[in-house]
Amino acid sequence: MWLLIAFIAVPLIEIALFIQVGGAIGLWPTLLIVLITAVLGTFLVRTQGAMALGQLRTSFNDLRDPTEPLVHGAMILFAGALLLTPGFFTDALGFALLIPGFRQAAYKMLRERVQVHSFGTPHGHQPGQPHDPSGRRGPTGGDVIDGEFHEIEGEDRKPDGPSGWTKH
Repeated sequence: MWLLIAFIAVPLIEIALFIQVGGAIGLWPTLLIVLITAVLGTFLVRTQGAMALGQLRTSFNDLRDPTEPLVHGAMILFAGALLLTPGFFTDALGFALLIPGFRQAAYKMLRERVQVHSFGTPHGHQPGQPHDPSGRRGPTGGDVIDGEFHEIEGEDRKPDGPSGWTKH
């Protein structure tokens, strides 16, 4: 229901604002403002998006919860869509989403409304320990090398050359 209201209300608000602003400053200045906000918004979305992507990479590298950088990235992406949509109301919302403090407040509000049941790393992996994708852990906490071997029968077999694993 809220989505239907938004699809009806936003275009009506935009039309009303276009009429008001266009009547106050004229057609060409109004269109110029819309064009400038789209170009400025594109630049800001690119720079803020790059920063959000860097924060996301850092959270993955440090094995921290990536939820906050992901939400910030999604808000920046949504801000870009709003800024590319012609209109004053959508531009105001888009620029608001590009302000880190506004995004942080929106994230806190969303976090209170959405419940995440758990977040963890695979098989209890802790930062700073070697990661074993198979999930097997040895007595030393992951320092076990798993491998297979086959015995070659017969003493007459001699290596064809140096194996690379022995010193000469």
